Amino acid sequence: MILRTPIGAVGYDEAGAGTPLVWLHGYPLDRTLWAAQLAAPIPGIRQIAIDLPGFGESDRLTPSRFNRIAGGPVPGVAVHSLDAWADALAVTLTAMGIPRAIIGGLSMGGYLAFAFWRRHAVRVRALVLADTRAEPDTEDGKQKRTASIALARAEGMAPLARAMLPRMFGETTRRVQQELNDPLDRMMRRQHVESVAAALEALRDRPDSTPTLETITVPTLVVCGEEDVMTPVTDSRTIHAGIRGSQLALIPGAGHLSNFEAPVVFNRLLSEFLAATIRDHHP
Repeated sequence: MILRTPIGAVGYDEAGAGTPLVWLHGYPLDRTLWAAQLAAPIPGIRQIAIDLPGFGESDRLTPSRFNRIAGGPVPGVAVHSLDAWADALAVTLTAMGIPRAIIGGLSMGGYLAFAFWRRHAVRVRALVLADTRAEPDTEDGKQKRTASIALARAEGMAPLARAMLPRMFGETTRRVQQELNDPLDRMMRRQHVESVAAALEALRDRPDSTPTLETITVPTLVVCGEEDVMTPVTDSRTIHAGIRGSQLALIPGAGHLSNFEAPVVFNRLLSEFLAATIRDHHP
């Protein structure tokens, strides 16, 4: 489905009714990452998976569109930044008539969730942080992001997808679920090069979210595949330790895309969290 907003078109899918749970996908993917979650109804929960700016069916966030929603340039906020994307997410939720939501993000989606908390905390009811980290890129990581931008612009998405695919999945998935390779490969290759470049800039230049952890006061579930080599379990343990009262759940046999590799286990953990926690924190 397509939603028309002041920042352009936003692609989304939804399922269920009740408290909104908004899913934010990782890089360089789109909302179809969450198909197995939307296919598993959760009583009292309206799941919404959106395409982030420039991915899937969503328009890229241009300076003119961002200035339109911000009423002019925002000092210190670049259009290709997670802060700008957080403001764009706020506009999207408003267009959907959602004042407050559970925000769930994987990897890049988790980085965006941290930014959204910093800029729009009153709109966050709870957090689900999957296979992500609070720390910024290292200098080596930043250089690799810059190199990836150049590679994508020179050769398209194919070489990036080819390089990323083996690291996205855990060793167990690579061995026993090879049927997941093709859909993930297609998901990556269909993204627009300039959208990927913009995302890489935002990821490369993102701030350290470690100081943000102690400010998070809403119920939070931290999930990580035990075989994740991109944002290892140690990263999730850091988030869990930093957010008071958060829950940590590790998924055996899953890698960086824990919700995609082990949807049955992921969905069970999610349902248990929502039943036990969100119910007790009803506004």
